[in-house]
Amino acid sequence: MDILRPALININGRIYRKNPVKEEHYEDEEEEDVLYSGPDTDQCMDEPCDAINIEHTDKGFRCAIDVPSVLYKYIIGKKGETRKRLESETRTSISIPKQGVEGQIVISGPQKSAVASAVTRVEVLIESFRRKQPFTHFLSFALNHPQVQEGFQHFKEDVLEHCSQDMGIDESIFQNPSKLHLTIGTLALLNEQEVMKACELLQQCHGFMRDITEGKPLALEVKEIEYMNDDPSMVDVLYAKVSVQDGSEKLQEIADRLVECFVSAGLMVKEWDRVKLHATVMNTLFRKDPSVEDKGGPAKQNMKDREAFDARNVLQKFGEFYFGACELDSVHLSQRFSTDSTGYYCSAGHVTFT
Repeated sequence: MDILRPALININGRIYRKNPVKEEHYEDEEEEDVLYSGPDTDQCMDEPCDAINIEHTDKGFRCAIDVPSVLYKYIIGKKGETRKRLESETRTSISIPKQGVEGQIVISGPQKSAVASAVTRVEVLIESFRRKQPFTHFLSFALNHPQVQEGFQHFKEDVLEHCSQDMGIDESIFQNPSKLHLTIGTLALLNEQEVMKACELLQQCHGFMRDITEGKPLALEVKEIEYMNDDPSMVDVLYAKVSVQDGSEKLQEIADRLVECFVSAGLMVKEWDRVKLHATVMNTLFRKDPSVEDKGGPAKQNMKDREAFDARNVLQKFGEFYFGACELDSVHLSQRFSTDSTGYYCSAGHVTFT
């Protein structure tokens, strides 16, 4: 860790320096085990208390934290070592529900500052490991409109007819036409409460989206293809470009504002300065997992398992390909793996522009 530029974590508007966390793996353990390495005991009383909701009780002080059950193990640690160390260093007691039971972690102690210290360390630990969870939902604009789907099918057939002899090109790397979409951002929602929170936040975004679009659908064109990396002979993701027919930046503005709102709420991690609006049409990760979603930038997942393809002929022959036009009038919060009767991803929630 760079001492002059330490990693910072934003938790409910409070900024903390990330403490070192050591992960250990044991062959005789079924689950991942974690050993927490915290600061010296003498530093445990230096945390601010005002920003944390701590109750005063007959026995001292307590604070309850909402934590998804999937993250309990990171607070417990191998054979309870992480919890014991946290309790010892902060002179508090940490009560954790049984694994798989959704509830609150309750931290109690005789001193308010000690409870505040323990709360901060638990929240930092949770946030650190939350970022390592695979994403479960994503915000998107659906592009599975009939004209665009038909155009995509023609593109797929033409590429397979004229470029199937090129390295790495086969049917398995093409997107499912019913799943064509523009990814805005990905989220790891670890229980029903977090899904509800995300749905409620999406509804709250209706106002600014309606203002941007003036309550009207956005007319789009899907045309031309581009690749993510800098070598057209070794490509992992090929995507179609999308533009608003009136030449405005309305779609980009909506996407960027949505990410800003979800990042501020702690439901999304900001990865790019601007959302890269694109519709993936070919992705080498589809070879092994057709349900994969890209995150709006250069793909990083399972790089060692990927077999790139040579896109030079595809770009030369179909670089100006026209997929079609459509109108967008909504944003979807979709589940990563589930699909509905149409073949598109099941929507946990959506909001319209109109």
